[in-house]
Amino acid sequence: MFTGIIKAMGTVAAIEKRGGDVRLSVHSTDMPFSSYAIGESIAVNGVCLTAVALEEDSFATDVSIETLDVTGLGDLNVGDAVNLEPALALGERLGGHLVSGHVDCMGNVVTRNEDARSVRIGIELPPEYARYVAKKGSVTVDGVSLTVNEVSRNRFSVNIIPHTAEATIIGCYSAGTRVNIEVDLLARYIERLLAKDDDGLSMDTLREHGYV
Repeated sequence: MFTGIIKAMGTVAAIEKRGGDVRLSVHSTDMPFSSYAIGESIAVNGVCLTAVALEEDSFATDVSIETLDVTGLGDLNVGDAVNLEPALALGERLGGHLVSGHVDCMGNVVTRNEDARSVRIGIELPPEYARYVAKKGSVTVDGVSLTVNEVSRNRFSVNIIPHTAEATIIGCYSAGTRVNIEVDLLARYIERLLAKDDDGLSMDTLREHGYV
């Protein structure tokens, strides 16, 4: 599990094709890679990956064909900047929201506008995932935990404060940028509980007990 609070930015150091999938190496002087162990999880642009090699200032991970197909990792080139977050440890502050590192879909930046000292980013995502995004709810964009400002059809906007723009790759976004999207876990579970073919919760049950 992750929090969506980026600990460092890194740079793609190498992309090595191996039998159809890829070994990805990421360099960063701001992550204490030597304090982690092989087999631990590190999120790269919001994608949970397993460290298979560790150096003082870099780590390597194997990226499967499935992950290359459903996330933006397949678009990376050597030298590209990436967001990095190690897995959440028990006892750490949960500053963002619970993030699994399992990307749901790709989105596209459609607008970028200055908003006082912040930046308002508009993102379009596939219609089948738009129902999981709610105003004032949480969403993860390239591994960054963000609060949704507005929702319209299959688009939503987020407000990026100066710190987030400087500490993550979001500061480099422009119209057309493809991004990894992970919707809020709670939205997924609520949908399942309310499914008509399920014996679990229903809207009538929620009303009966005062939740609606």
